[in-house]
Amino acid sequence: MFQIRHLAAHIEALAPLANQESYDNVGLLVGDPTTIITGVLITLDVTEAVVDEAIAKGCNVIVAHHPVIFKGLKKLNGKTYAERTVIKAIKQDIAIYAAHTNLDNVAGGVNFKIAEKLGLQHVRILAPKTQVLTKLVTFVPVAATQTVLDALYEAGAGQLGEYRNCSFRVSGTGTFQPSDKAQPTIGTAGEYHEEAENRLEVILPTHQQGQVLTALRQAHPYEEVAYYLTGLDNQHQEVGSGAVGDLPEPLTGQAWLSYLKEHMSLNLIRYTPLPDRPVSRIAVCGGVGSFLLPDAIRAKADVFVTADYKYHEFFDAENRISICDIGHYESEVFTKDLIFGYLAKKFTTFAVILSVTDTNPVRYFI
Repeated sequence: MFQIRHLAAHIEALAPLANQESYDNVGLLVGDPTTIITGVLITLDVTEAVVDEAIAKGCNVIVAHHPVIFKGLKKLNGKTYAERTVIKAIKQDIAIYAAHTNLDNVAGGVNFKIAEKLGLQHVRILAPKTQVLTKLVTFVPVAATQTVLDALYEAGAGQLGEYRNCSFRVSGTGTFQPSDKAQPTIGTAGEYHEEAENRLEVILPTHQQGQVLTALRQAHPYEEVAYYLTGLDNQHQEVGSGAVGDLPEPLTGQAWLSYLKEHMSLNLIRYTPLPDRPVSRIAVCGGVGSFLLPDAIRAKADVFVTADYKYHEFFDAENRISICDIGHYESEVFTKDLIFGYLAKKFTTFAVILSVTDTNPVRYFI
């Protein structure tokens, strides 16, 4: 009997809420987190039609990429589609959960799904974030070193890209004198003591600091745990915007356009002139991506695949890169498959269903 909070915890393990952009609104937008789940409908957008589909299919949770409550609702009187959608969901006791920029900003997220659809290799974050990592230093009796490290690893520390259980240690001597009221694990109250210790250093995502410190205190044998935290400016290679990778084989310009259209199931592509050389390295960003153009150029990408480019913004390519605007919906629609594939493996006691409602508000006359 899984509750909505259990579903949220699994989604947030993939896409932590701390990774959302400041302007965003993600997480459980509508509903009681303790409600028992009967079924989950996966969609890109939440509309009245999607709520109707959830009702028809017996799903009391909708998981969407785009938050239906984005800039905030000051009234609920049904004047806009967002208000009508929220009203209908509340009346029908259907919860709405959104994983938006927090799912954009992680390795394995939205942009990595685009890279997968394009068959890109050696995929990495295009613009890694900084100031999202912290270094923890603590001092542990030699005999307790592995116990403490195991607890820190379990809590999320010591992960660097594809490497786990990463730490540094150096041996030394710790000194302390417990007061008469202390209850030391090692040494005697009121007496000066020296102990062979290891200085341990691990790196952790800043948003996991609380749980890592809890694990440290629970695993450490000392009554008082000595530690300090330092914020880092290092790039976090698994958190950031966009993605970049290489095609399996270089393609000519026209062959690339056909390849892109086929692999992303497109009706049309708006693009700037393609380079004279073969197309090989591709940068991608689902949704609005113009802010990443300098990063795509620095990554030596031949093409930048994104959406929602304005007319004058296309000039910024300046023949250094080709911009391929494939449409907002088209760039992110496969996010549904990403969420579905992830949740279907986590939960087997209720249905996880892909929505068949077409939520694209744009139509093309070709």
